[in-house]
Amino acid sequence: MDVMTAVTTRRSEHTLQDPAPGDEEFSYLLRGASAAPDHGRLRPWRWVLLRDEDRDVLGGCLAEEAGTVGEQAERIRAKVRRAPLVAALVFAPREGKIPEWEQLAAATCMNYSLMLLLHARGYGSIWRTGALTRSTAIGGLLRLAPGERLLGTLDIGTADAHTVRNRRPLEDVSGLITSFGELRGRGADKVPAAAGAV
Repeated sequence: MDVMTAVTTRRSEHTLQDPAPGDEEFSYLLRGASAAPDHGRLRPWRWVLLRDEDRDVLGGCLAEEAGTVGEQAERIRAKVRRAPLVAALVFAPREGKIPEWEQLAAATCMNYSLMLLLHARGYGSIWRTGALTRSTAIGGLLRLAPGERLLGTLDIGTADAHTVRNRRPLEDVSGLITSFGELRGRGADKVPAAAGAV
């Protein structure tokens, strides 16, 4: 699958089943995804993989923190079991000269690259955020260090082959592009010199 096809055909897959990539295959795909832009090559992120009963522990933790019982608690636990592999992305910014916003951009670029690689390999995925990213109990469960935060989970598995996937038409985004020459024509060359410039 070429890159343009991967980008234009990838969809968030809500129905996922086995198989999902094993640890070795996930690691292989992550090696490719980690080639995404990353100023300083800091790798300001880490993954926690949850499978099988691990997902039940995560769901139980969310249900307990929400104070739910019975059917309501079971609905929360079922949400975490929607995919055979739940990969939690932890943002772990590094101290130093690279601003945190650049490190966050690196983590999100890596995540999207991984989604494309999974799609090209025949897997489906969906990015999930919501309550678990704000949960202190989940932070403790995943052993988040001071300064780290959970960005979300990537649910991974094999998409339902019977799901109809309509290809999204590519939108005209040319209105979001401006050449600098156009800006200069509007007077950008008359911008005053920066304060303190000699």
